[in-house]
Amino acid sequence: MNLLLCGVNHKTAPVALREKLAGLIPDAAHAYDHLKSWPEVSESLLYTTCNRVEVMCVSEAPDEAAARVREFFARHPEIAPGDLDESFYVHRDREAVQHFFRVAASLDSMVVGEPQILGQVKQAYREATAHHATGPILNRLVHKAFSVAKRVRGETGIGDHAVSVSYAAVAMAKKIFGDLAGKNILLLGAGEMAELALEHLKGQGAGKITVANRTLARGVALARRFHGEAVSLEELPEQLLFADILISSTGAGDILITRDQIKTVMRRRKQRPLFLIDIAVPRDLDPAINDLDNVYLYNIDDLNEVVQQGWQRRRHEATKAERLVAAETLKFLHWLETLEVFPTIIALKDKAEAICRAELKKTLNQLAPITPEQRQALEVLTASVTQKLLHDPIIFLKRNRRPRNPHQELDLVRRLFNLDPDRNSGDPEKD
Repeated sequence: MNLLLCGVNHKTAPVALREKLAGLIPDAAHAYDHLKSWPEVSESLLYTTCNRVEVMCVSEAPDEAAARVREFFARHPEIAPGDLDESFYVHRDREAVQHFFRVAASLDSMVVGEPQILGQVKQAYREATAHHATGPILNRLVHKAFSVAKRVRGETGIGDHAVSVSYAAVAMAKKIFGDLAGKNILLLGAGEMAELALEHLKGQGAGKITVANRTLARGVALARRFHGEAVSLEELPEQLLFADILISSTGAGDILITRDQIKTVMRRRKQRPLFLIDIAVPRDLDPAINDLDNVYLYNIDDLNEVVQQGWQRRRHEATKAERLVAAETLKFLHWLETLEVFPTIIALKDKAEAICRAELKKTLNQLAPITPEQRQALEVLTASVTQKLLHDPIIFLKRNRRPRNPHQELDLVRRLFNLDPDRNSGDPEKD
């Protein structure tokens, strides 16, 4: 049996091609109707994200299975035959397992260490099992991937450092406040990065969300997403009295909040700390605000510096994670190889035990009457001899599975012990 992983991702295909391929799979039932109809594929798992479309499958005919997946991908009417030439990749066995583990552990993501990918793989697995597309091999592989991802998250710091401006803003806020639970957020403008920062802050348990925007309707729409409220820009000075964190991204081109305005607000706040994040270019907030006590102002350059430090730290932690993934890949392959030889081991044990029982029966029939204790002793003796004789061949099958042609080695063992008598019956050299 072979493990096969085929697909495209952000490293090989532009977003336009990935979008088309994702559109090929409007629902899991449609996709698995195709996958399960292929005689070359015995088990399959399909997962899609904004950064990848991949199929993992078990096949006895990997070349034919890979061709099937490629044909399936090329079904889209807007995909030309040559569009997949440079973007479609195929991984087999060890490379397939290691790639899948790296995906689950977020080592193959556009943002290394992002936690969302594991949830997407889990959802894809639930869909695959619901359509009875997986089996013992992929079930074991997927659960092992979950375990690997958990170890990577717990034993390395791959997810601990900010690698996006929005996440960096949250990291800086946590340094100032420690706990963000219940902190009031004021959003000035509705820029994309500010929205992302708002999502991260909400995920940290932030309290009330207030959006102040030049266009009130847009502010209302954004506030509704986060169960907050929208206000006009004229209400901004009053709202600053209650905010703990302000995120500004209007792109207005002029300074919207001056040092003197914040100084007046801080007196009325009784110097309660205020954290300001100015993501706008040009800046919305007066840089001199940072001179005030208990006011912490960070702009886009400050956050980018945090991001660069985060990338360096994540790359260091990713090296540890890669070692862990490589070790777990070898463990899974050893299990898979043992699974492949298991029928031969069972056949070997069954044949030896059958011979043992037959010979013991003949011997007992020739002996004078013996006691039950003596009979049991002979049974133990013959069983022990059988086990010891089989020990080395079985260990050889289990542990020495690194030949160039494992199927040839299995065939040799089966021929050596005549485990397939029907096949050998016509062999002139058998005797």
